[in-house]
Amino acid sequence: MKESKSKNIKIFSPEELSKMKLSKPPKNSVGMPAILSSVKQMRQYMNPKDALNLSLKMNQKDGFDCPGCAWPDPDDDRSSLGEYCENGIKAIAEEATKKSLSVDFFKQNSIQSLSNKSDFELGKLGRLTEPMVLRENSDHYESIEWEEAFKLIANELNGLNSPDDAIFYTSGRTSNEAAYLYQLFVRAFGTNNLPDCSNMCHESSGVALSQTLGIGKGSVTLEDLHKAELIIVMGQNPGTNHPRMLSALEKCKGNGGKIITVNPLPEAGLMNYTNPQSPLKMLTNGVSLTDLFLPVKVNGDVAFLKAVMRLLLDKEETNPGKIFDHNFIKTFTEGYQTFINDLKKYSFEECVKESGIPKEDIIQATEMITDSKKIIICWAMGITQHENGVENIKEIVNLLLLKGAVGKPGAGTCPVRGHSNVQGDRTMGIWEAPKKAFLDNLEKVHKIKAPREHGLATVPAINAMHKDKGKIFFAMGGNFIGATPDTAFTAKAIQNCNLTVQVSTKLNRSHLITGKKALILPCLGRTDKDFQDSGEQFVSCENSMGVVQSSKGILNPPSKKLKSEVKIIADLASATLPTSPIDWQKLAANYDLIRDAIEQVIPGFDNYNERVRKPGGFYLPNGARERKFNTKNGKANFSVNTIPKNELADEEFVMMTVRSHDQFNTTIYGMDDRYRGIKNERRVVMMNKEDIKELGLKAHSVVDLTSEFNGVKRFAKTFVIVPYPIPRRNIATYFPEANPLVPIDSFAKGSMTPCSKFVRVKVVAASV
Repeated sequence: MKESKSKNIKIFSPEELSKMKLSKPPKNSVGMPAILSSVKQMRQYMNPKDALNLSLKMNQKDGFDCPGCAWPDPDDDRSSLGEYCENGIKAIAEEATKKSLSVDFFKQNSIQSLSNKSDFELGKLGRLTEPMVLRENSDHYESIEWEEAFKLIANELNGLNSPDDAIFYTSGRTSNEAAYLYQLFVRAFGTNNLPDCSNMCHESSGVALSQTLGIGKGSVTLEDLHKAELIIVMGQNPGTNHPRMLSALEKCKGNGGKIITVNPLPEAGLMNYTNPQSPLKMLTNGVSLTDLFLPVKVNGDVAFLKAVMRLLLDKEETNPGKIFDHNFIKTFTEGYQTFINDLKKYSFEECVKESGIPKEDIIQATEMITDSKKIIICWAMGITQHENGVENIKEIVNLLLLKGAVGKPGAGTCPVRGHSNVQGDRTMGIWEAPKKAFLDNLEKVHKIKAPREHGLATVPAINAMHKDKGKIFFAMGGNFIGATPDTAFTAKAIQNCNLTVQVSTKLNRSHLITGKKALILPCLGRTDKDFQDSGEQFVSCENSMGVVQSSKGILNPPSKKLKSEVKIIADLASATLPTSPIDWQKLAANYDLIRDAIEQVIPGFDNYNERVRKPGGFYLPNGARERKFNTKNGKANFSVNTIPKNELADEEFVMMTVRSHDQFNTTIYGMDDRYRGIKNERRVVMMNKEDIKELGLKAHSVVDLTSEFNGVKRFAKTFVIVPYPIPRRNIATYFPEANPLVPIDSFAKGSMTPCSKFVRVKVVAASV
């Protein structure tokens, strides 16, 4: 191990990479390997009885919401065999582990010794069981009583020159009730500094969709996916990131629908799917999902979409009224002619070249789109995490508007969200740029003075801490160090803080890279029972398609010293704001009272307590779904977007960061990537075999990666070359291992989402 420029970031030596094994990536996904993997996870990390009980209750109408992704559950009957996927089992195995960490563990393990462990090793140490404090200049966490911890935080907060010197981060697993109470406390304290994980993933989606369709969410339901004639999946790997999405795609195929996949990598999950709940499918090796795979080069998506629309326009001009939905365009949209005039500036050949996709494949895709009226386009971070991320999504909307494929069954926009309640957090007000109407309602209901000046999103918050302007960093869940760009820069920013606080269930890298003082506040997990003064409680979450439903844990917590997130917020607010007009403890004692407040403040939550108790929950209003576009002009808006010119210097590559199959966000479940044939290693560079040859390298060569942006050089050392079918001059690496290469000042225009999917790098022989 070598020291990095920021302490407590692990750096590997070439000798530590010798266990890697490569095999040919499979062409099939899920099936028996997924079943065996799930069983292995449950047997290895969980009590067998707990594992069985949790598997039967996860994502059921009377159960708990999976702490993994935000994919929706069926509105009707749910599988009695288990309404979950392999990654869902990994998520509960991580949370409901039979291992726990006592104060003795921290006495025996220093910050430095823990820093030598990998992210995978840290996550598998066990559940946190009591509050811990890291005193200034100490290298060991020690036990602290809850009351003293809250007093410490309150003193630090109230000693700030301005409330804006505090930063309050939120991860997407936080429930509606906790998120609402959290933002209420932060605004009662006096700031809108509420950065969250949305800033780093789907902020581009929210901005683009709000401007074009009037709502920052998708417009489709799960049933729409089943009814679609054509689904286009862009910049997304459902087989690893949202495995239950594969069953929806399977139903679409069974109903006669087609699927186009647009992605630099041919992911196994979109090639062939074997439903593990169907014995017949298991015997017949499943169903082929993708009808047409388009190997777009990284950030060639706008070029691809323009190429398709250029061909569609030619067809429309030859056969007027036969290709475009002019009735929809005339009735519901604005900006059509301006868009068409701009589209005509681009030649089909130019678009093909910039996309990297073979001409004949784009022609075939255009024919499939021509023949379809019910079209859904799905996307994830392969689309959003670019400098032109907002424009990428606006161009997706343009195509859908031409076909009238918004606001009708089987058609619309489908941004596929990550963490289980990331969409609900935003709905609850976790946002650095709140709307006036929301703040007005907050003031009216809670008798507070809400700050009106917009706060800091994630990237500005990091910059503020780096400049010593952010003195306190409070994280409601998540692994901020692992999720953010420019790791060394972010680490230095965090270390500048006077106090950092992490509300967590498990250890991660963010507990080891801290401010001068640090606190760990251990909380209940989604699987744990939650008892407050009025009795047992439940929480609620909002999934990717706007359904709000209840979630109730079934396990006894691993420690009596744990508090719920709601109770932690209430105790902190009581200590910090003793004269507040809000009765924080009353709200924490009965979560129904929090939901009553939400109903009064946020539109769409009428009769919240009644409707959330109904099996399956309820849908929130969605104007785009009904062709009621809440934009400034009341119309769905076409937009003019340019094709990015991604020219590369000699020996320069475009790097995108991706997840492995043994990973969800920054949580590492294991060291294998089954669907890519990579075992026992994460520090890899997936590279086209022709590029490997041209550089004079070979498979298993150990290399260093360097990036340079705005005159600043960044380094990530000791990665292993893996030959992979990826477009030339493009490479793929895992995050968070490659996050040190992502510049803090490279982000999407309009959303400030870090450009983790487009980083210019060089690949050089590893330094000794």
